[in-house]
Amino acid sequence: MATGRTHRPATRSRGIPEATVARLPLYLRALTALSERSVPTVSSEELAAAAGVNSAKLRKDFSYLGSYGTRGVGYDVEYLVYQISRELGLTQDWPVVIVGIGNLGAALAGYGGFASRGFRVAALIDADPAMTGRPVAGIPVQHSDDLEKIISEDGVSIGVIATPAGVAQQVCDRLVAAGVTSILNFAPTVLSVPDGVDVRKVDLSIELQILAFHEQRKAGEEAEAEAEAAAGVVAASAPGVGAAATPGRKGTDRKGPDGDVPAVMPA
Repeated sequence: MATGRTHRPATRSRGIPEATVARLPLYLRALTALSERSVPTVSSEELAAAAGVNSAKLRKDFSYLGSYGTRGVGYDVEYLVYQISRELGLTQDWPVVIVGIGNLGAALAGYGGFASRGFRVAALIDADPAMTGRPVAGIPVQHSDDLEKIISEDGVSIGVIATPAGVAQQVCDRLVAAGVTSILNFAPTVLSVPDGVDVRKVDLSIELQILAFHEQRKAGEEAEAEAEAAAGVVAASAPGVGAAATPGRKGTDRKGPDGDVPAVMPA
């Protein structure tokens, strides 16, 4: 199996849009689940529903891969798994280094999804001398003084930053200088990188804030609907509402001998 330094994904040279690239892992996850259930083929509608996109967008995305499916049959699941994996560069080994082995870094080190997708955690690095040599997820932590040496020896091209925000840029600069060209940033800060270096940012607090916005909006809509419903009840029970108060018919509500409106009005 090839290593990460010998190959760069072909998506840019093939002109695949970034939005399509971002959806390929969604398709791969859905296809992998189908493959594990020994499903041989899948329609665009079924796969789109499993991936959470519309079928027209899925067919357009797959056209960039040169995969158009078979009318009346659908897409071959195993072939699509291979095709997308190849396009994403997952048919080879990608050594990854994780810098910052606090709670988050330790959790990432133990995440089984990396290995199943071709990402091998080559090293765990932390600046705390007390962490050096301590095993985390079966991997001994190494000191940050050896960062450049580790990257060179393991051929690392992908770095994961899980440090506090205050040191994230410094760590990023060292990773880039050592040859890392792709960075997954979990630190709550924006990193500055030179051309040719890709950064993907994962900020859990931002995602929670977005969810909080939607929750607040839903609560506001519910409160507004309840207020409108209450106003409707009040209006319906107010005096003068109903058939006895018909605008423009003055003098027509004649009363009977006892002062009540007769059940049958005279012609």
